[in-house]
Amino acid sequence: MDDFPQSLIALPTGVTLNVARAGPEDGEPIIFLHGFPESHRTWRYQFKALSATHYCLAPDQRGFAKSDKPEGAENYRPQKMIGDMIALADALEIDRFTLAGHDWGGAIAWATAIGHPDRVARLIIANAPHPLIFQKALIEDRAQRVASTYMRAFRDPAHDALVAEQGLAPFLVRFMDWQRSPALDDKEYDTMLADWARPGAAAAMLNWYRASPVIVPEADEEVERPAFLDAPLPRVTMPTLVVWGMDDTALLPGQIDGLDEIVDDLTLVKIEAGHFVPWEAPESVTDAIIDWLARR
Repeated sequence: MDDFPQSLIALPTGVTLNVARAGPEDGEPIIFLHGFPESHRTWRYQFKALSATHYCLAPDQRGFAKSDKPEGAENYRPQKMIGDMIALADALEIDRFTLAGHDWGGAIAWATAIGHPDRVARLIIANAPHPLIFQKALIEDRAQRVASTYMRAFRDPAHDALVAEQGLAPFLVRFMDWQRSPALDDKEYDTMLADWARPGAAAAMLNWYRASPVIVPEADEEVERPAFLDAPLPRVTMPTLVVWGMDDTALLPGQIDGLDEIVDDLTLVKIEAGHFVPWEAPESVTDAIIDWLARR
């Protein structure tokens, strides 16, 4: 798989991010955000295709791969990463942009779009639930609770010694039955393992879970329903494309239910693929994005 030009960009938020960039700088900008446990390469197929006509940027988010990894869970609260994205756009003198996110990158993309509609012109989401719909599911839907049990393990410092001694891979196998996808070729797999082994990477990546305000009850735990779940949800006003791999076992298909009630201009594309849909079904995802961009 092709490599992309990368550069380190220091931000006023206190971190330096490694950022892949390609395409005409005067083209319409698209910022791609990856999730756990990956890097800017999550969107490699779409990045390559779209950079022929768009100015494409894909950072390693804080804590991942070649970007800074500040210590302490407090440095991984969602507002920190939202701030990084706005600061990155400012540093590159980009006013409005299309924002694409997968997994945790999608969570940050949802929140950035809601909080900064003046900056996010269009939104692309791949297997990343709207944060409040996800929280509602974790309160009301036992199946999603069971599917999200791994998050409780990721937050538990009792497992830090295991991660420090054996690395991230055995930990993922133990607590979420992580298996290498057959769609992940040898080069990408080796790159991923090397990124996990970077100093401070495993702790930083897990801190995304530890800093998140999302409540993750045990499967049969009785938990008080947060009052904010019954308040009106903030609307997403920009055109939004949601691409969902329907075979995702961590984020169940129920996460797309109700999106049409809070997204003013929603296009939903369902794809036969698992959680890592950008590279498990790259042609389908790329075609969906290109078609949607042409119409928006």
